[in-house]
Amino acid sequence: MIPRYDLPEVSSLWTEEKKFIYFLEVEKALIEVLAKNKIIPDVYAAFKNVNIDLKRIHEIEATVHHDVIAFSTSISEQVSPEAGKFFHFGCTSSDIIDTALSLQIKDSLQIELKALIELRDALWKKALEAKHIFTLGRSHGMFAEPMSFGFKFLSYVAEFSRRLEDLKHFDLSLTGQMSGAVGNYTILTPEIEEEVIQKLGLKVEPLSTQVIPRDRLVKLASLQSGIADALERLAIEIRHLHRSDVAEVVEGFKPGQKGSSTMPHKKNPIASENISGLARVIRSHELIAHENTLLWHERDISHSSSERLWLPDSFGLTVYALKRATRMVNDLHLVQDKISQKVEDQFTSASSYILHKLLPHFAGTREELYAKIQAASFEAKNKKEFTTLLQEKLSPLKIETYLHLDSLEKMYGPQVETIFERIRKTYGII
Repeated sequence: MIPRYDLPEVSSLWTEEKKFIYFLEVEKALIEVLAKNKIIPDVYAAFKNVNIDLKRIHEIEATVHHDVIAFSTSISEQVSPEAGKFFHFGCTSSDIIDTALSLQIKDSLQIELKALIELRDALWKKALEAKHIFTLGRSHGMFAEPMSFGFKFLSYVAEFSRRLEDLKHFDLSLTGQMSGAVGNYTILTPEIEEEVIQKLGLKVEPLSTQVIPRDRLVKLASLQSGIADALERLAIEIRHLHRSDVAEVVEGFKPGQKGSSTMPHKKNPIASENISGLARVIRSHELIAHENTLLWHERDISHSSSERLWLPDSFGLTVYALKRATRMVNDLHLVQDKISQKVEDQFTSASSYILHKLLPHFAGTREELYAKIQAASFEAKNKKEFTTLLQEKLSPLKIETYLHLDSLEKMYGPQVETIFERIRKTYGII
């Protein structure tokens, strides 16, 4: 296997020059294997110092209107005719294009995986910070009952961990091909193909039709859409919590930053809004990927033009959104006093806790107990009045014997550590 180089920013992997560098890597691997198997003379050394000359490639392409021919000609010109005639031997353009594309995707995935891990770790750190802060959980957008604020972030830790595993699995399934025109192995053999593709660190495409089947890229687009979903779900929650009437979190606001062109008091959730918008673009790529599976008579290149757009866009936008989300989470300020005060103010949110703690000791039915707690909840104007009304409606049962209404930790905290440990073990978080 050829060792991969140190990985730069993802956008630099999708330049025109880099595309031809990947082409050359595949062509060199083919020459080396062909020479080793004595199918061609050992001309590998002749190509050791060849370069990608974009200007020359463009000059040739202006005449031949074929980028692979222009690339191959520009390389062959740099070596002797005896060596040059064995460049691109036995393969077809798609063998080079599709195998190089898999290498391009593989390297892009390494950058994306790193960004995913950084976001997952930032969320884990924020979850630990908020572990013993209790907030009002919501269902249907309405106040439900208290929960650890850390559980909010823990939910995203779990989701991004799943997306991380999905991408790792896809990375290991990337394929290459060296099957020739229409994939019929007229010149090259499956054995030669396997040796070349293994050298490049890929798996062999079991049945190429001259192009690697595009349903594989549908899977990639689907995985990227899943990451976009997770990013926007996180962003929407931050945006909701950031609202003036909720105000439980605030995105980082740097010195000199302005929130509005005309309202100096504003601190807007700009990062989460940006991420929401980008997620919509990333998801749109999946439709293109689906349509690119529909080739004529097993093969054409109708997919090629759109892939030159959506693949670099997908990786570039996804990595950018992941990094922006990481900064957003790291800089996110939890307004703890507002979070805690809401729980205190919404004293009736403990109704389910009260119902289940008192039910084993209540002489009547569940429906009767439910009705008494509901009546106290609707009638009470503050926590003290709620407790008093409860006791009156449930007398002679001594409710303080079974309830811990003054300790959120005792009421809602006993299983917090267990759930955190479960997530840590399930997803291998260190």
